[in-house]
Amino acid sequence: DLDGIFDSVDLCVDPQACNYSSNPTEACIFLDAIGVCNGDCAEDTDGDGVCDVFYGPCEGESTLVYQDYTYDLVAIGEQCWFAENLRSDHYANGDVIPGDLSQIDWVSTNTGAQAVEFGNADFLANYGRLYNWYAIDDSRGVCPSGWHVPTDGEFMTLEMELGMSELAANAWAYRGTDQGYQMKSSPTDSPSWNGANTSGFSGLKGGYRNGESGIFYDSFGHGYFWSSTLFDDNGIYRRLDNAGFGVFSFYTDKDDGLSVRCVRD
Repeated sequence: DLDGIFDSVDLCVDPQACNYSSNPTEACIFLDAIGVCNGDCAEDTDGDGVCDVFYGPCEGESTLVYQDYTYDLVAIGEQCWFAENLRSDHYANGDVIPGDLSQIDWVSTNTGAQAVEFGNADFLANYGRLYNWYAIDDSRGVCPSGWHVPTDGEFMTLEMELGMSELAANAWAYRGTDQGYQMKSSPTDSPSWNGANTSGFSGLKGGYRNGESGIFYDSFGHGYFWSSTLFDDNGIYRRLDNAGFGVFSFYTDKDDGLSVRCVRD
């Protein structure tokens, strides 16, 4: 209508687009580096027709095999996350992370340790292992090469990508609107929870192991996730609540055992 505003902003008028039509009905999409229309290949470095570099933080991968287990991955914004809890009982270099600690041993240790709630194989299969902070801070690493335990700031990046304000993300305790709901597994997921899981994070209610008593608490009620960041010599964590929609952020004793998610470097 010649008013200076482009009227077909959502319709493809670029002849170079692989879905170009003289009577456009959709936005433009283009060939990727190996000639696939709207594909995810960013670069074929050696020209052999096989993609070498993919778009996106997960670089085209939806799974990762680590220590004989295949983890689901999810891209959220510019980050690539494990979409399930870590379950490894070895550090990245192959050394064993001590487990099966008694309550007394768990409380008294100041080195890396891991636990499976009640030693239950079904719990391990669904919810992974719980780790004390010494394990995630160990130079041998609990995450695979190229991955790490997220910092507090990286959790904030995730939360803000899901719509949390920067002010809320920097606050303590219960924050946000529906970011926890977006992060929790849904009733149709397996394992299921009562969230929407629109983020694909697939958060689970794995509970925690108390660092003062060695007792397991809160199974099937809340999910607790370590960050690698300290506050007054305590580890900062995130909690997803069974009845809540937001995300709880606080700090706790290094002796506590929490779940771990890995994020790509």
